[in-house]
Amino acid sequence: MTGIDIEKIVRKSPSPAYVVDLGRLRHNLAILDQVQQRSGAKILLALKAFAMWSTFPLISQTLHGVCASSPWEARLGREEFGREVHSFAAAFKESDVVELLSISNHLVFNSFNQLERFRPLWEKSGVSIGLRVNPEHSEGHTEIYDPCAPNSRLGIPVAEFEGRPLSGVEGLHFHTLCEQLFEPLERTAKAFEEKFGHYLSGMKWLNLGGGHHITREGYDIDGLVELVNYFREKYRLEVYLEPGEAIAIGTGILVGEVLDVVHNGMDIAILDVSATCHMPDCLEMPYRPGITGGYDPGEKTYTYRLGGPSCLAGDVIGDWSFEQPLQPGARLAFEDMAHYTMVKTTTFNGIQHPHLCTWEPETGELTVLRSFGYQDFRSRLS
Repeated sequence: MTGIDIEKIVRKSPSPAYVVDLGRLRHNLAILDQVQQRSGAKILLALKAFAMWSTFPLISQTLHGVCASSPWEARLGREEFGREVHSFAAAFKESDVVELLSISNHLVFNSFNQLERFRPLWEKSGVSIGLRVNPEHSEGHTEIYDPCAPNSRLGIPVAEFEGRPLSGVEGLHFHTLCEQLFEPLERTAKAFEEKFGHYLSGMKWLNLGGGHHITREGYDIDGLVELVNYFREKYRLEVYLEPGEAIAIGTGILVGEVLDVVHNGMDIAILDVSATCHMPDCLEMPYRPGITGGYDPGEKTYTYRLGGPSCLAGDVIGDWSFEQPLQPGARLAFEDMAHYTMVKTTTFNGIQHPHLCTWEPETGELTVLRSFGYQDFRSRLS
């Protein structure tokens, strides 16, 4: 990982622990602010990807707010971020809508059914109402993360707009990308405009969603700026972006420790970090994180299967090779583990939850913000 002193962090960190480098976080925010200044877009933090609220005072100096997928996320954004709150879910209970209208600036519905069912609640609320649309243009490589996959439950297809009144609707929203560079957004925006462009003339805002790896090396920032300016100038509306990973990409590591090494057809290292509990995308995506000093199997002398301590047979992170043999007590640093990690963890099997930490490179200080104990596990049960 670029610009992070992983060796020093691992030496100072407890294990297991998520550690977020504040210097890299500032680096990402500077890039995002450049996009905002050049394009006029307003960028929001997608809490579904990164919700480490102790960093919100830093992030809120640059970004305009958060996007939330539930009343709890919206409340976290309102209380801890303190700027705009944009809320969307595939469907809402009436009680959700009542709560969200009291803490959100934008509320986006996923169907005309819900728009009309809850019209008496939102019509005089002062909250800006939007609809999520489905451009029916797929750029996803993994179907589980593709909102435009066949029979998707996310977003309203253009055929559903036929003959529907849009009274009170002030914006349209689409979210179709996942860990992608600019070109997929450019193609999606073209498909969106062909289907829905004629509805934008009466709108106040357009939300281009998330999944944009704006802070990743190789992202076409000039192209993004041009696209945002195109929509702002042609349709005279506000444009929002709501990336999550782009804020946290390259900022965090997950520190783990080898507990034991066993052999069954190959050497297997059991760690104090778990795929199922602490990095579920390794099983769901599937996703293979980088490891500092770790290589593909066979590239170095010593190859191991890395697994977690839980009783789940499939709690396997993957296979790596190393220059030196792994011994109990050895530390490993899983790279780029700030986004979609802390927000998705579980206490399955009562496995120890990683500490939450920050690293300040300017002072060399590692701060443990929170540690978890038995009562945290117990309080989730009854």
